[in-house]
Order: sequence, then structure tokens, then C-alpha cells
Amino acid sequence: MAQDIVPIELGLTQGDVVTLWAPRWREEGEEWEAFLGHEEDLYAFPDAAHLAAFVRKAEEHDLTDHPAWHVVPALSVGELSPDDNHQFDLVGVPELVAEEPDTWVIGELADVVSIVRSLADVCDLEKVHEILDSAEGFALLPQGTLPFTGREGQALWTEISEVVAEKWDEVLDAIDEVVTTPEVDETALKAAQDELAAFEEANALAADARAESDEDDDEEPVGFWGEVGIDPIKIISGAGEYYTLRCYLDDQPVFLGRKGKIDVFGSPRALARFIVEADDNDLAEVSTWGELVTKATGGDLEVQVDPDNVYVLTGLDEDIADGPDGVDPTQLDLVVELLEDAGEWAHDDTVKVALNQSERLGWLVSYVLKPDPTRLAPSPPFDDEQVAWRNLVAAFEDRLKVH
Repeated sequence: MAQDIVPIELGLTQGDVVTLWAPRWREEGEEWEAFLGHEEDLYAFPDAAHLAAFVRKAEEHDLTDHPAWHVVPALSVGELSPDDNHQFDLVGVPELVAEEPDTWVIGELADVVSIVRSLADVCDLEKVHEILDSAEGFALLPQGTLPFTGREGQALWTEISEVVAEKWDEVLDAIDEVVTTPEVDETALKAAQDELAAFEEANALAADARAESDEDDDEEPVGFWGEVGIDPIKIISGAGEYYTLRCYLDDQPVFLGRKGKIDVFGSPRALARFIVEADDNDLAEVSTWGELVTKATGGDLEVQVDPDNVYVLTGLDEDIADGPDGVDPTQLDLVVELLEDAGEWAHDDTVKVALNQSERLGWLVSYVLKPDPTRLAPSPPFDDEQVAWRNLVAAFEDRLKVH
């Protein structure tokens, strides 16, 4: 499991607060989990500046014995600011369960329930466990949308909604009762607030620069494939080299294929020939599909794959077995993109679950793709990570319908 200390944001009735969470780690044969706090108190702060001021001066709290604590007081305010993946809106759960149980809703609720269970475990909040155990659906959230489909699935979702409507205030009250904000050194706070202001200004400038870069990119010629908004992609796997198509509609991936099966071809020419009569596929619903068919029918369609759309699956399993230092982050990033896109298109949450940072494989992948010298490296052996990765790749290869 993850050996780290992570800044998190909790959306509570008093507002958004930040604290530190140490996900489960093993030490001397025992498994531990902790939050920043002391005895019965959970320490939480209004922003990362207050958190930084506290950790730079505090000497007594529950995280001092964590193997990674020694690096925390030296972290910058930016590094102590929770990222998007570690912001949990507890007070927004009633609104969340009022929506339809799609991938995003269930994923967000699963993350919130997971951190709430961790809080209940560490802070001995038995009442919270009783509430979460009163509806079967809470335990099924990590499985994604599948348990919540059909009549039985709707019944599970309705039960969750009813429990939230009746008892979620009790969950919030139980957590509020253990939250406290300790005093911080005023001099340290002033320095941290200046640091936070500089960090936020730098982020704003970076966002402006990215926007300008995007505008410049929009002005560059995009070619035929860019005009139709559909990309040829190349997949290199142990079974062979294949070509297919993918696009994004409202940021949702769509592949050439149907019902979770991706149509792939051994050459660009074979793909072009298939397009002429390939009307029974998800891409045929894209408004520009007819332009591809017209060009392919006239023999003028050239399938050219951009280097960013070449996905090399081979060799990564062996690299993962050697540990994170042996993995090429660029290759891994691209393949993760492909696996996640395929899973999302097929309404299969297996990839998302396996790559969650609470899982061994997800932790290793995150460590490689988001390098941070303050994080403890995943520890060997990496046999479990290799097996989990091979399972994901095998499941993806099973999706390929070779023509």
C-alpha cells in the first residue's frame, strides 16, 4: 500500500479545511493509517498556509512516528496544497446522490466514502461505520457503475440516497466533533501566507500561458484528420501491430467499434478499406464520419498516425517488475491513457479501480507519472504490480477485434 503523507481537503459544514493523511503503510509487520492530529483531535486548517505554519513548528502529534514525517516540515506551501485528486466534498454528498449514478458520480462518491471510512477508522467513529454499513451499495461503490445498473442496481442507489437523506448529517456531525484547529506561530504563518500568495500568482500566470499556447496551437494548420476531429492510432502489443480510430466527444473517448470491442487492422490500407462500409460502429455517429467515408471511397484517405498516438504495450510488464526506476514514464503515460480511454468508452471501471492510488499498482503508476522527491518510493517486490498490470493489458487486448 502507499507509504506517503498526503495533503487533503475536506468539505465540511464549517467550510473547506486542509489536513494531512497517511494512507495505510506497513511497519514491523503491522498495518497503520493516520491523520494529522493528537489523541482524540483531528487537526484541520483553513488553508495550506496555516497547515505549513503548523507542521514547521509542531513537535507533538500523531504523525511524528511516520517513516516519511522528516520530509514534511521542509515542504513548500505549494506541496502542502491538496491536488484535485485529494479534495473530498463531504457536505456535497446529498447533492451528489441526487444525480444519476454514472461513472463520474459513482467515482466521486466512492472517493468520499473511502476517506470517510478512513476517518471513522482512525478517529473511532463507530456511528459513521454503522451508517455506511446500513446500505449495501456503499460497499459496492469501488466496483463502478456495474452494480448500479438495471432494476436491482437502481434499488441499491435508491437505498444509498435514502440513507444519505436521513443520516448524512450525523456523519458530518461526528466528524465535526473531532475536528479542531490548533494555534500556529504567527511569524511562521506570515511567511507561509506570503509563500501561498506567490504560489497562487505563479499558478495564475502558468494558466494564462497555457491559454495563450492553446490559442497559438489553434492557429496552426491541422490537416484533414484534425479538421474531422478523429485520430488514427497505432497499437503495438505482443500479438502484433494494429491501426484503428478514436475521437473525443465532449471529452468522452469514442473508438472505432461497437459494444466494447475495438475494430483494429494490420495496416493503414486495411483500415481505410474498412471505413468505406463501416456504418455499424460508434464513430459513425460522429458528425464528420461521412467525410471519412467519402475520402476513403474515393481512394484518397491517407492514414497517418501522429507520434503521440502510438501506444507501445510491450515490455512494460517486465519494467514494472524491476520497479519504478526501470519504467519509461512517457511510454507508461501513453498506455495508461489508452487503457483508461478504452475502459471509459466500454463503461468498464476495472482500469480506474486498479489504478487508484490506494492499490499497489496505482501507487506505482502515480509515483512514476507524478515524480515527487518527498514521496517514499514503492517498495519491492513488485510481483503483485506486474500481475495487476498484465491483467489490465490482457483485458484490453481481449477488446481488440482484429480484421
